[in-house]
Amino acid sequence: MTDERTLAFYADAATRYADKFGRDDASPELSAFMDRLPPAARVLDLGCGPGRASAAMAVAGHRPDPVDASPEMVGIARDTLGLPARLGTFDDDYGEESYDGVWAAYSLLHAPRAHIPGHIAQLARALRPGGPLYLGLKLGEGEARDSLGRHYAYVTEPELTDWIAAAGLTLADSRTTTRRGCAGTDDPCIDLLAVKSDA
Repeated sequence: MTDERTLAFYADAATRYADKFGRDDASPELSAFMDRLPPAARVLDLGCGPGRASAAMAVAGHRPDPVDASPEMVGIARDTLGLPARLGTFDDDYGEESYDGVWAAYSLLHAPRAHIPGHIAQLARALRPGGPLYLGLKLGEGEARDSLGRHYAYVTEPELTDWIAAAGLTLADSRTTTRRGCAGTDDPCIDLLAVKSDA
């Protein structure tokens, strides 16, 4: 994520955001994701925010690599939760077969919409065979800013499943839901879990 207005929001609201969304308990989506990981898995947490998911993974014995484009979020994840969080963006090279799993929870939705298929392909490349990829995104079409100034890219379920298949991943689970975020709106969302082929 390199959109300056979106980064400015997270810089200003990092502490409030962490207080609201920074619990270290595992959500049902995170639990289902971790059920597919091998012991002591190396996991890329892309757009880690205040580190909630990485903290839960660490408690479960895994080795998260928490990455975020916001220095303020990285600081909270490091200082509050003791995580090895680091600065990074969607455009960074995360290597080939470098991770046992990739967790991208409502982070790629801040990328330019046209770049999302390429980012998914890059994350698939970074996965080891058999590794799971979790994506949380908002459903819809086009791009817009919310009332807080954050940039959002919206996707449809059919195009997202097409991008998953094009990246060489197999869809394991996909659920639509409604979530309320910082802007206070109830937004249609999708939680998707895919797996890289063992072949």
